[in-house]
This record gives sequence, structure tokens and C-alpha cells, in this order.
Amino acid sequence: MMNFHTRDLNLARLCNDALAKPLTEAEREAMMIAAAQKVEELFDILRIDHRNDHNTRETPQRVAKMYVEEILGGRFTAPPKITEFDNAQAYDQLIVTGPIELRSTCAHHLMPIYGAAYIGILPSADGKIIGLSKYDRIVEYFASRLQIQEELVKQIGQYIMDMTAPRGLAVRISAVHMCKTQRGVRASHRSRMVNTYYWGEMAENAESKREFLQECTALDQSGSA
Repeated sequence: MMNFHTRDLNLARLCNDALAKPLTEAEREAMMIAAAQKVEELFDILRIDHRNDHNTRETPQRVAKMYVEEILGGRFTAPPKITEFDNAQAYDQLIVTGPIELRSTCAHHLMPIYGAAYIGILPSADGKIIGLSKYDRIVEYFASRLQIQEELVKQIGQYIMDMTAPRGLAVRISAVHMCKTQRGVRASHRSRMVNTYYWGEMAENAESKREFLQECTALDQSGSA
């Protein structure tokens, strides 16, 4: 059995960073086994019987698998491949896609964050464009790790800028934080956090910002109709 605790995996120490190299299947299995043992220890401390209670007997293993394969999956896998297409008609106007469903986990209390992302792109007339589904994959990749929304919006956008080099870019997230609705002040689920970040021409042009925000509103309204 591989010793998960002692081998060097070149781990990223920040919770919303990806590892330098994706985990191998053997490493994933070792991580899940080690994590399940720690969840068992937590249950013991909390006086939850995970050995005899039929409700929690296999919960540590389920939780460990959920964290490795789903909640933190974006830390342990390679980033999504970008499929590029020629911008044959030299299209250079604003493209907005959304709402893109967003599910993440708060780094402060390990509670769910859920909502929607909107992405606006000013493509280069002589550059490339990418398939719309890739934006969804990018959002999912960076959301699948412990996050705070202020950093998530920048990680999504910077990756798109680095990989596709558009003239301008905007990323907007509107999300509910269950660390606020399920605990603490126990706010209404209508209480959301909204933040937007701009790059390139989108950061410099007030008219482009206004158009992007109008399109976000229209997409949000059409989705709830």
C-alpha cells in the first residue's frame, strides 16, 4: 500500500490551487483511504458511532470519495482542453454566455456556494474563438476546490485570458453562500454575493461594461421566465 502521508506529491498548499501534476489513480485511491480514516477520527471525537450505526457506517468512505472526486476534483485533475476555431468572419463584438451553473465550497466553513457565472468576451478579429461549452468546463474546474468568490472570479478570467488572449474579458458571479444561510446569521437564500472582474478593453471601456451587465440581466431574466 502506498504511504500517502510520506511521499512527495509536489502538493500545492493553497486550497484553491491545483497540484503541479494531476493525481494518478493509485494516488487518488491512497488519498481517499487516508481521508476516510481522518473522517472516522472526527466522528469518534464528535461521538458519532460509524461502526454500528446503519446510517453512518460507511459515511467516512463516502465523504472521502466526495471530497477527492467532486468537491476538490479541480485540484487533482488537469485543466480542461481548449478547442479553438478560426474566427473566419473576423467577429469582434461582445459575446456573452450564461448563466453557467456554479457549485463550489467555501474555504472558510466548508459549506456549499451555488449560483451562476456569466462570461463576456471581446474576441480578436484575427484571433481564435472557443466552443461555448468550454466556458462551462472552465468554471466547473476552478469551482471544484475550496474557494472564496473574490478569488474564483479572477481565476476563471485569468485562465481564459492566458489561454485565448481575447481583446477583453469580463467574468461575473452571483451566488448564495450557505456559510451565511445555513449557519451564523442564517440569512435568506435570496441573499447573494455578486462580483465582477474585467480584463483588457472590457476594463477600459465603460460602454462595453454597460452592455455586458445588460446582457447578464437579460440572460438571468430569461432563465427564470
